[in-house]
Amino acid sequence: MQYQHILVAIDLAEECHPVVERAATLARSHNARLSIVHIVEPMAMAFGGDVPMDLSMLQQQQFDQARERLDTFTGRYGDMLPADQRHLAYGQPRQEIHRLAIEQGCDLIVVGSHGRHGLALLLGSTANDLLHGAPCDVLAVRLKKEE
Repeated sequence: MQYQHILVAIDLAEECHPVVERAATLARSHNARLSIVHIVEPMAMAFGGDVPMDLSMLQQQQFDQARERLDTFTGRYGDMLPADQRHLAYGQPRQEIHRLAIEQGCDLIVVGSHGRHGLALLLGSTANDLLHGAPCDVLAVRLKKEE
């Protein structure tokens, strides 16, 4: 199968560079477009949804900081990831990544995976969550554990 458009989903951690590099290698070998996305989760989700204050200003600051970090993170990939292929979304990661993959016509989503076992596996991960209902193929790139 020849991929045409590859979407790589990252959390902006330094350990994600090998994920982007794997996606870039695939994009080059398939002569495919490469896009990148980072999802900013709503603060209310972290607090269980019931927050007795307005978080809109904090959320906007969080979004602005994420935009700066995304631009810095992707800067080393130059022409491979032009500004119009760098996406920042706000919401639940699985839903937003699936939505963007459909909107952009992506046929492969690449994501990092820690390969957790036991309780972490039962609770799920972003990589595992992405598999369910994915509109295209999903490649989970195993992240190396910190020594």
